[in-house]
Amino acid sequence: MDLKVHINNIHGSQMAAKINGIFTLDVHEFHFTAIAFGRIGGQNVGAKLSKSTETELEKLGYDVEEVIMKLQQNLLQGDLTLPEGLKRESFVDD
Repeated sequence: MDLKVHINNIHGSQMAAKINGIFTLDVHEFHFTAIAFGRIGGQNVGAKLSKSTETELEKLGYDVEEVIMKLQQNLLQGDLTLPEGLKRESFVDD
């Protein structure tokens, strides 16, 4: 599964932030939202897909839960691209 993540926008701080972006899965592009939490207990990300995105993924033969897990893994590991001008330091603890 070739999944790439691009962040469009992040609102919040290092404690909690709302993320909007897109991910490409093979040649298909989808929107997502996520909430990222830090501090107590470490980093955690919860990604959400719309019902229409979930339906489209199923039609294309993807396992929705597997896609969400891979998306969250990429977000947690920083395997993503950011818009110009947005620095990882603005929302990631070093």
